Order: sequence, then structure tokens, then C-alpha cells
Amino acid sequence: MASSSSTAREPRALSRERRAGSRPASPEPRPGTRVRRQLGTSPWLFAAPGLVVVGVFILYPFVSTVINSFTDRRTLIPGEFVGLANFRELLHDEMFWTGLRNSTLYVLGVVPALVLLPLLLALLVQKNIPGIAFFRSAFYTPVVASIVVVGLVWVWLLDERGLVNSLLEAVGAGKVGFLSDQWLLLLSAMAVTVWKGLGYYMIIYLAALANVPRELHEAAAVDGAGAVRRFLTVTVPAVRSTMVLVGALSSVAAFKVFSEVYLMAGPDGGPAGEDTTLVMLVQRTGTGLTGRVGYASAISVVVFVVTVALMLLVLRADRKEDA
Repeated sequence: MASSSSTAREPRALSRERRAGSRPASPEPRPGTRVRRQLGTSPWLFAAPGLVVVGVFILYPFVSTVINSFTDRRTLIPGEFVGLANFRELLHDEMFWTGLRNSTLYVLGVVPALVLLPLLLALLVQKNIPGIAFFRSAFYTPVVASIVVVGLVWVWLLDERGLVNSLLEAVGAGKVGFLSDQWLLLLSAMAVTVWKGLGYYMIIYLAALANVPRELHEAAAVDGAGAVRRFLTVTVPAVRSTMVLVGALSSVAAFKVFSEVYLMAGPDGGPAGEDTTLVMLVQRTGTGLTGRVGYASAISVVVFVVTVALMLLVLRADRKEDA
């Protein structure tokens, strides 16, 4: 019995030895070196600086704005909870509806131009011809220029005594009130926004066009398709996702426009404040020693909700086209 039990245990011992021998031996640390174990919190330690920046400069201001929108806080007064009183006041504020109208018109006027024109510009500068690098740099220069400098230059050009009106007088035409007429001032600000954003979105389209197979254009050309037909049937479908991205980015930026209109129309928002945008209204209402921080926060919450809704509408339209 003893011999049989010993023989039964021998295969198990051999199998354990074989399994142990099949495992790769862990490398022995060299003399003088330290073995460090990676902690589970190590990734969070690397991400901590970025998370702190996001929390301090993004999350905290956002939460604070939402909380203040339900109070009557002023610049030097903490304020008390008033519920939805600020949002109810918005419904009866004519200046709020003026700002909402101008911001909406800005989106309708700027976004189509910033979706189509940079694509056409990218098609022009995509070809490798002598001197094309100069034009690419020239088209991108307004992007890196300061918006303050750009605004002041355009004000100097479009002023009643500016270069454009001087040229119109030289040819016998009358002066045009680019900065004194309500609608011309808004259109002039839109033109500045489009001019400054062309180069930025052109770069995005250039990256997308580089991934379009050349064989598709060659096959369409063999079928007898002209330049316009190849653009509509080959280029546009190939960069449609990029067009959706540009539309989303430009719509959010256009709805939150501030600098262009502020520099060209002034802090009062043009004649009788008729060119005031929502972001300008937030700045005007919530700043100063008597600024209504709570009411300005309510307007900011509305701007946030509308911008999120714009992005969702663009993404939903893209999904419907994919379906």
C-alpha cells in the first residue's frame, strides 16, 4: 500500500515540476538597482495637473454660473436664491430678444460661408504649383493675427472717412454707412468673421482632401464628368464628415461671437444697441460695480443650452444622411 501511494504521488510531483519549469523565470535584478512597482494611482498622478486646470478654469466657473443664475447676485452683493425669476425676466427683456436675433442671424450668415468657401479655397491651394506655398501662407495669415488688430484695421477701412469710402467718393459714388447702419454693420462683422476663419478651416479641408483617393477623380473623368460634377459627386461625399465638423465648430463660434461686433459696433452695440449679441449682453450686464451677475449668468446658461442644441442638430442631421 505504501509503495502504491508513493507511485501515485510521483506523477503529480512530476507534473508540478514540469509546470514550474515551463514558466519563464523572472529576471533577476542587477546588483545596485532598485525594483519599483507601478502603483494603481500612477496614471492619475500624470493626469492630475490637467484635471486641476480643467476643474479650476472650466468646471468650477460653469457650476458657479449655473448656481448664480438662480440668484439675484450682484458684483459686490452675494445675493439670495430667487428661483426662475431671472429666466422669467428674460422673456420680457427686449434687449435679450435683440441679442438672440442678432446671434441667430450671425449663425445663418456665417456658417454656410465657412462651410463652403474654405473647401473651394482648399481645392485651389491643394495643387503643387510654383509659388503655391506663398498663397497658403497668405490665406492663413488672418488666423494668427490678433482679433483686436484685425477689428481695428477693418474699422479703419470701413469708417466714413476710411479707405473704402474714400475710394467710393473718388469714383463718384456716395458714402456707405458700413458702421452706422444697423444691418450693414452686422454684415460687415460677418464678413470679418468669414475672412478671419477661412484659413483655419482651409487647413482642416486640406487634411481631408489628402485622404480622398485620386482613383475616384480619374474614374469620374473617364466617365466624362466635368469639374463641377466631380466636385459634387466625388469631393463633397468624400469630405462630408469634415463639412459636418466645420459646420458644428463654426456654428458654435458664430453664436458666441463677441470681439468682431464689439470692436466694430462699440460697447453700446451699434446704433441704439440694435447690433448687440447675447455674449455682448452678458458682458454689459454682468460687469461693473453694479453688474447683475445673477441675470448675466442666466443669459450665459441660455447661450450654453442653445450652443449644445446647435451641435446636436448638426450631428443628428449627419446621422440621418448616413442612414
